[in-house]
Amino acid sequence: MNSVEKKPTDWKMTAARIAVLIIVIAITIFVYSIRHEVRMLKQYGYVGIFAINVIGSATIVLPAPALSMVFMAGGLNALDPFWIGVAAGAGATLGELTGYGAGFSGQAIVEHAKMYERLHQLTDRYGMLTIFILAVIPLPFFDLAGMAAGALRMPLHKFMIATLSGKLIKMWLAAYAGAGAFIWLAQIWGK
Repeated sequence: MNSVEKKPTDWKMTAARIAVLIIVIAITIFVYSIRHEVRMLKQYGYVGIFAINVIGSATIVLPAPALSMVFMAGGLNALDPFWIGVAAGAGATLGELTGYGAGFSGQAIVEHAKMYERLHQLTDRYGMLTIFILAVIPLPFFDLAGMAAGALRMPLHKFMIATLSGKLIKMWLAAYAGAGAFIWLAQIWGK
């Protein structure tokens, strides 16, 4: 067999990568097109918060209002900030699969961006720790870290564990901060 010839499974991997990239792009376009309707999901309690965060995290590099919704939901007396954080963290983790999938399929869109290159290096060197820390920090470039993890073929379960751990902390902080802010405002207005 000539070393230039492709293995029989190479075309299957290429087809899988193309399919994942098409799905990721379609999800991103769909989510971005319904971004204004997402706010109505909060009326559905924990399930709505979960859905908002799946949708908000499924967009690639486009901003979505999910974290602000978690903050606001924390102020609702009907919902417990702990469970808001759990629902939001789980939803955000599931939504981040689009970034991971984009990286797995081929990161040609961002592979020469300086931020992506730096996150790729950090993820390659520190693995789950990089993903965890970036999942805690409320910055919009976590998608690039997910792409780096996918491109580096970080095992999916490790990506999910690190992402969930970080997202839970971030969402609990946002929900409890929202609850505290609403209590504080109520005390100020009540006097």
